[in-house]
Amino acid sequence: MLKKDCFYVGKIVKKYSFKGELLIKLDTDEPEMFEDMESIFVDLRNNLVPFFIESSQLHKSELLRIKFEDVDTEQDADALLKSELYLPLEFLPKLDDDKFYFHEIIGFTVEDVNFGKVGTVKSVNDSTAQALFEIDRDGIEILIPMNDDFIKKVDKKKKMITVDTPEGLIELYLQ
Repeated sequence: MLKKDCFYVGKIVKKYSFKGELLIKLDTDEPEMFEDMESIFVDLRNNLVPFFIESSQLHKSELLRIKFEDVDTEQDADALLKSELYLPLEFLPKLDDDKFYFHEIIGFTVEDVNFGKVGTVKSVNDSTAQALFEIDRDGIEILIPMNDDFIKKVDKKKKMITVDTPEGLIELYLQ
């Protein structure tokens, strides 16, 4: 399994007990979605290794307490600390047409209702307070906030996102 075929679930942040249990900080708004998994991929030295889950339960807000098969000691658990966890993309639930996962819109064309064709989504920057479309327009990077008020339509079939940005926002990048 390759990372590009998977989505990031979270990171192992702590040991929970001396029996090999671990705490995972989930990267989700719906932690209960990950409570009944049978297996998961653990990134060990840039290789995704499948681990089978003996038991798991939510622990406080967005932590998942997990016990992997054959991870029975503190030493076993230590070897997995700080590892990232992944699941195949097909495990993501289907979203309504107007909603999307960030990885789905890479390569989509962005068009502004007033400006016209803006460019192509090359990535999404979600490390800021508000996620941003990173759009390539002939080698120029244009950043547009992923604001519900700006996004007018997402057409997954045509791979097109229609936005209505404040006047002058796009032109700022083109001067």
